[in-house]
Amino acid sequence: MRRALIVGGANGIGLAIAVLMAERRDVERVYVVDKTPIPSPQGGEYTPSALGNGKIQSFLFDLLKDDYAFFDRFTDIDTLMITAGRGRMELFADVSEEEIIQTMNLNATSTMRIIKRFYPRLMSTTDDFRCGVMVSIAGYLSSPFYSVYAASKAALRIFIESVNTELTKAGTAHRILNVSPGSIRGTRFNGAHHTQLDLLLPLATEIISHLEANDDLFIPKYDEVYHAVLDRYHADFRREGLHSYDYKMQTKEERR
Repeated sequence: MRRALIVGGANGIGLAIAVLMAERRDVERVYVVDKTPIPSPQGGEYTPSALGNGKIQSFLFDLLKDDYAFFDRFTDIDTLMITAGRGRMELFADVSEEEIIQTMNLNATSTMRIIKRFYPRLMSTTDDFRCGVMVSIAGYLSSPFYSVYAASKAALRIFIESVNTELTKAGTAHRILNVSPGSIRGTRFNGAHHTQLDLLLPLATEIISHLEANDDLFIPKYDEVYHAVLDRYHADFRREGLHSYDYKMQTKEERR
């Protein structure tokens, strides 16, 4: 029977993935690690039965801690999905030095540290192991108003690409899946007051499918949206950066 570990799974896309994994007959246990517990259902967010009829086990851990020995207890997992992260819309002039440190540590360094602890499983040519990370399309292009966030996601992107090359050369079929979406409706990051599972489950289903296939990259809405965006960026990153700035300014005004 399968066992999964979802880091950052108490809300948003992490919770959606945890719920779907728990509904599978071949999954015995889903461990959710977050700095906050899974919130009580509210406003049609989800029902207790959606939490896997007891399959989901929640653990509290702050990824900004120095000691990561906490993760050594999860010796029985065959799936690791890291969705934890932070970011908010603000100019770099308004970002404190402490926020720079915390954002880089939470979004990038923590992921590298967790994967390091499970790296022998990734390197194995006999064990069945899946690993995925929520990155961001911001890791592929300049993102004014999200400069530090984008920098942390760019670091993750290059880390994953580099390690996947090492895994290929080591002869294992395992890969780290880079999930790089744009804005995700139904999350607090996108402005929702609470996790809206009905909006998130289709994307979570796609992510799990790519995990199962040992894929190394999944950019949701690539053909519909981001292929053209990335083409414009590579053709003239300065112009696309200015366009992104103006778009975010407009979005910010609309949210007021």
